[in-house]
Amino acid sequence: MRLASLSYSILALSLMIAGCKKEKEEASVEKVPGFSTSSLDSTVKACDDFDSYVNGGWKKLNPIPGTESRWSAFGILDKENKEVRLKGIIQEITNLKDRKNGSEAQQIADYYQSFLDTTTIEKRGLEPLKPYLDKIESVKSLKDLASVSGELQKTGVSTVLGFGVDGDSKNSKMNVLYEGQDGLSLGEKSYYERTDSSTVNVRREFVKHVDTMFGFASFKDTDPGKTILDFETKLAKLQLTNVQLRDPVKTYNKMTSKDFQALVPDFDLKAFADKQDIKTDTIIVQNIEYLKNLNTLLKATPIATLKLYTRWKLLSTFAGYLPKNFDQENFNFFSKVIKGTKQQRARTERAIRSTEGLLGMPLGKLFSAKYFPEEDKKKVSEMIENVRTVYGERIDKLTWMSDSTKVRAHKKLKAFTYKIGYPDKWKDYSSIDIKSDKLFENVVEASLFEHKDSVKKIGKPVDKQEWGMTPQTVNAYYNSSNNEVVFPAGILQPPFYNRDADDAINYGGIIAVIGHEFTHGFDDQGSQFDEEGNLKNWWTTSDRANFDKLTKKYIDYFSGIEALPGFKINGALTIGENVADLGGLTLAYYALEKSLKGKPEPALIDGFNWKQRFFLGWAQVWHMNTTNEALQNQVQTDPHSPAKFRINGPLPHLKEFQDAWNCGTGSKMVLPETSRVVIW
Repeated sequence: MRLASLSYSILALSLMIAGCKKEKEEASVEKVPGFSTSSLDSTVKACDDFDSYVNGGWKKLNPIPGTESRWSAFGILDKENKEVRLKGIIQEITNLKDRKNGSEAQQIADYYQSFLDTTTIEKRGLEPLKPYLDKIESVKSLKDLASVSGELQKTGVSTVLGFGVDGDSKNSKMNVLYEGQDGLSLGEKSYYERTDSSTVNVRREFVKHVDTMFGFASFKDTDPGKTILDFETKLAKLQLTNVQLRDPVKTYNKMTSKDFQALVPDFDLKAFADKQDIKTDTIIVQNIEYLKNLNTLLKATPIATLKLYTRWKLLSTFAGYLPKNFDQENFNFFSKVIKGTKQQRARTERAIRSTEGLLGMPLGKLFSAKYFPEEDKKKVSEMIENVRTVYGERIDKLTWMSDSTKVRAHKKLKAFTYKIGYPDKWKDYSSIDIKSDKLFENVVEASLFEHKDSVKKIGKPVDKQEWGMTPQTVNAYYNSSNNEVVFPAGILQPPFYNRDADDAINYGGIIAVIGHEFTHGFDDQGSQFDEEGNLKNWWTTSDRANFDKLTKKYIDYFSGIEALPGFKINGALTIGENVADLGGLTLAYYALEKSLKGKPEPALIDGFNWKQRFFLGWAQVWHMNTTNEALQNQVQTDPHSPAKFRINGPLPHLKEFQDAWNCGTGSKMVLPETSRVVIW
């Protein structure tokens, strides 16, 4: 049924994949063990450092490849999905002789070819940027800048503020226009404020990077790097921190377009919106004070500086699609300096990833047909329902929540919906004009398509069937507006889900992931949305106070963990993910225990009982080697705690872990009962 919407050539390919190669594939598939004892490091005690005990051997056997800044179960599976599975699909498509113009086969093959055509890319130089550079050069006023910036945003070039379209947090059935802060090249304001030597060096290297890029472009500006860093530093001071951005109430400021435009009168937000084809009378503003202060900053900044900044944003956005010197320098800073990656991936591997980035859903159709059988979808559905049942039981046993709030919690839990594997309907990409010798234009075309698709949703009902991830993505998510959990086919593979593994390993892996996403509906942010996905309080005052007290205790616990010298985990930034990990582990453990009731005690495997193997499964899915640079970047910008502490962090709070591994009270992985946090 899913194949009916595909073009004839894609259909022919999928049938060929499913039929002609089936016998060969079945013969070549190797069963992946549930857990390999070679991953262990027996010189470490499980009760002192569980990550090192379970994954120490794996870390020694799996050093970080030069092309990566971190190496993990996620990265390995993502690499296999893209550089093996998607590569095979793309190669089959490029070998097809007849590809109808406008078909997904033609788009995929021609985009892939355009990325590989480095001869044409080098020959064209900066020619593709010239129309945009000319428009920037023509800017004479802030009003002109607003107009040009709006046009650039349609192509994916950011400026000091940006628009997005999503379900209204207080009316989840309807889409609305959102505004938010933007424009920092380093991504997060702490990079402009921290005074430690590592962060100071990043800023120093950033200035060199901008100067080098402008030199390649033959721009004649004096000290462009310093000028841009100075401007972005002033901009950063006006912005909310990534912790403040987590507050869905304070960042929800609905107003009329007229009132919105009055906040930054000198920038002319109407012209900015008009150039993006945005027509609406309503907008939700992230932070009113930011916009007021932004107007003051823009007025005080010379137009020449703002034009230089806009040229930089254009150049930086498209650097990866320009000649080699731009591409390599872009990699040197954003990958080598920021993340510690030693070398760039081969062009063919990058071509696959770039094609997947722009045409991920068309590729996802074929990926799903080949790599996600219907029986797995049924199995995952059963696992989700098991987690739902256990969550309900856990709610009933809570001592800190009143009966009235429990009724509402059950109502929200019952209303949870889920998506598994791939969409039931596929978006039509046929209007994107892809050419085999125009890489830059192809990227712009795809950006314009996505922008148009987004803008047309404003004021329209939310499409509950739409996906926020492609099927091949190694991830999962909870959508608070839809009150749904989503599990793409990409993550439903070993080591997360392994049909050949024992139940304990799968419960510690994919079931804990499912429980994690369920718990997001009840974390510090998700708990503020009701069963219909609306930002609406459903708690009693005392219950919310009890919940906040528990989360504050967990924030303080993680804030005391030092990931690297001078870089502690931000407990307030990571609280949502940390609560979800704790909840996911708890739900998965008791779901496993429930599944074993009335059955014989499972036999030992490799000397481990089922309780121990559950925690082995948990540690296995998060094992990771990472560079110090990537770790520093994660601590400053990422709402997820570093992998080691996602493994070790919640375990001292679980008596179930202590009992499974017979940990004594003096063990490093054991906390006194009064220090433990139990939320869900």
